[in-house]
Amino acid sequence: MKTVFTTGEAAKICKVSQQTIIRCFDSGQLKGFRVPGSRFRRIPRDQLYAFMRDNGIPTDALDSGKRKILIVDDDEDLVDLLVDHFERDGRFDVRSVNNGFGAGMLIKEFGPDLVVLDVMLPDINGMEVCQLVRSDKSMDEVKIICISGMVEQDRIQQLRDAGANDFMKKPFDIDALSARVCQLLELETAAS
Repeated sequence: MKTVFTTGEAAKICKVSQQTIIRCFDSGQLKGFRVPGSRFRRIPRDQLYAFMRDNGIPTDALDSGKRKILIVDDDEDLVDLLVDHFERDGRFDVRSVNNGFGAGMLIKEFGPDLVVLDVMLPDINGMEVCQLVRSDKSMDEVKIICISGMVEQDRIQQLRDAGANDFMKKPFDIDALSARVCQLLELETAAS
């Protein structure tokens, strides 16, 4: 479990801007320390927790400390592989669903930070799921990586236009997917 946070990490957990965290730190509202010999600020977990509690910020994101990933694909073997990979990383709370309707329901309920979304689902296609997520302002921060065996460049552009942040062609290297997930969530790439 993470015990010390950067201002950027604290901002994400509190769902405020990094500048807000820096202002609160500099004014003494949020206790922490500076890294010796630098201007970098660090915030211990207990101080961040107290700050969130005192300011009425829900502490559930800090309680788990894990980023939420939703995997949406009807290929059970691929889902099992991805769920296992991200759970072993230790930084992620992972859920999965095998259809677009379930994805729409779980996105609202689970509130993932990132969705790995198969474009070709048995009920509705991935583009519709992207549009559903992007039509809800409360889900603006959700990142979406579409995956598919299809390759037409115009279809990939349509997915990006519908709100996908990234696209990977199946089959893909799981470490490459992991690197893109870390990049979109602004996490360090896991050491393999």
